[in-house]
Amino acid sequence: MAQLKEISCTGRVIGCYLSRDRKPSLEKIATDRLEITLDGVVGDCHAGRTRASDSRTLKQYPRNIDIFNSRQFSIASVEELAEVATRMEIPEVKPEWIGANLLVRDIPHFTLLPPASRLMFSSGATVIVDLENHPCKYPADVIERHHPGKGLAFPKVAMKKRGVVAYTEKSGAIAVGDTIRIFVPTQEAWPHRERFLRGE
Repeated sequence: MAQLKEISCTGRVIGCYLSRDRKPSLEKIATDRLEITLDGVVGDCHAGRTRASDSRTLKQYPRNIDIFNSRQFSIASVEELAEVATRMEIPEVKPEWIGANLLVRDIPHFTLLPPASRLMFSSGATVIVDLENHPCKYPADVIERHHPGKGLAFPKVAMKKRGVVAYTEKSGAIAVGDTIRIFVPTQEAWPHRERFLRGE
C-alpha cells in the first residue's frame, strides 16, 4: 500500500524568491525560477545539507550543533497572506518580506498540510514539507519598515498562516506558473498526541 496519496487539488506557483545573504535582512528578491538540489535552493542563503541548531531546537540540542537542514526553504500561500494582511489592517504582506522562497495558491489551509507531504512541481522537482513556519520577530521587523506601527502584530496574527518550511527530495527547476501536485501521508494520526501535549 502506498504511504502517500495524491489528492484532488492542484496548486500553482505564483512567485519565486531568493536571497544570497541573510545578514542585511530577511527580505528576499523576486526571480522567475529557482533551481533546487538536495542542498536546497541554489544560490539562496538558507541552502545547505546541514544547518546550525538554534532557538527552535533548544529542547533537543545546544546551539550551533550541526544538524540536518529541514528548513532549506520556506513556502507561503497567496490566500493566507491576504488573510494576514487583512488582520494587520495593511494592503498586503509580500512574500519577500517574510523570507519566502515560493508563493503558491489554490491549496486550502496550506500551512496545515501534514508533515511529510510532498509537493511535486512541473519539472518533477519535489519537496518534503517539514513543519509550519512559525511567525517570529524578523518578518515583523521588515513589515514594520514598510508599515510603521503595524509590524509588531505579525507574530500573533500570522499563526497557522505563514506557510511551511521544506527540503528537497528530488532536484529540478521550479518556475512561476508551475503546477503543483500534492501527496499526503496515509498514516493515521497518533492517538495519544493531544493527551501528551496537554501534559497528562
